[in-house]
Amino acid sequence: MDFLLYEWLGKPVWMWLGFHALVAGLLAFDLGLLHKDKNHEIGVKESLLLTAFYFSLGLVFGGWVWWYLGPQAGQEYVAGLVVEKSLSMDNVFVIAVILTALNIPRAAQHRVLVWGILAAVLLRGLMIGLGAALVHQAAWVLSIFAAFLIFAGLKMLFSKEEEPGDINENRAVRYLQKALRITPELHGQHFVVRKTDPKTGKRALWLTPMALALILVNGADVIFAVDSVPAIFAITTDTFVVYTSNIFAILGLRALYFALAAMVDRFAYLKTALAFILIFIGTKIVVADTFDLVHVPAWVSLAVTVVLLVAGVSYSLWRTRGEVAEADKVAHHA
Repeated sequence: MDFLLYEWLGKPVWMWLGFHALVAGLLAFDLGLLHKDKNHEIGVKESLLLTAFYFSLGLVFGGWVWWYLGPQAGQEYVAGLVVEKSLSMDNVFVIAVILTALNIPRAAQHRVLVWGILAAVLLRGLMIGLGAALVHQAAWVLSIFAAFLIFAGLKMLFSKEEEPGDINENRAVRYLQKALRITPELHGQHFVVRKTDPKTGKRALWLTPMALALILVNGADVIFAVDSVPAIFAITTDTFVVYTSNIFAILGLRALYFALAAMVDRFAYLKTALAFILIFIGTKIVVADTFDLVHVPAWVSLAVTVVLLVAGVSYSLWRTRGEVAEADKVAHHA
């Protein structure tokens, strides 16, 4: 059992195995116990409770990190968890557009998201491993991350909000529909079905819109990871802290989706808050790491992120309160 004490990416093997066993247990608990009924639709209340459960569990794990690895690692973990959770909120809205455009029933959306999370865990692991290798080989890589984060934040801040068009006109979707056999209709909650190919007259495997949604959701996650992975490396270069905070943020993404997807229009100004978070984190690297002008503790990054996020959410809810009142009035007279 000595191999459990060997270090891999800066931490003993037993820590990595233990964390992945915890993640596997959580996914089994979610799939096997909480959602045995495939036709069960997750409501906003249940979604909020699950979100609170996963976030609380993430904080408990952060308490263990604080106790075992020290206060510095603990602060960095919590800051990373909050930053990743904040940035994932924008991802939720894109996922909502994809699932709605493909007419995926609400009861089936849970299945797409669960398999999407499993794929996201693997993809994030690969991206974080690559990022860690780059950062530890050359410190100047952090400066590139900083420039990218500031650019991404400014682009998000000043780009005009566009109405989502017909998803079938999207280049990626059209390419997938040409390159793969995809059925035009759903087949229950199956990702793959066997049916006759009209071109050959033979039975063949076809993907369903559920599989197309899964591909697009994971594609969206990779795109958002391009922002989020550099953001967490701006807080800490400890690979274990980076990975675990990222994964806990992803685990709660499915639960968060069903709460936020029902209130997409109420968060019109959240993107502005996320833009400022990216700009702040990028600037923090420039000030603290590139030029070594001042040390920015992890708790400062956490505090600024929370303040910006709360401000963005609060302002969005305040500005859209009239729309809710108008909708209630229309519903009352209907």
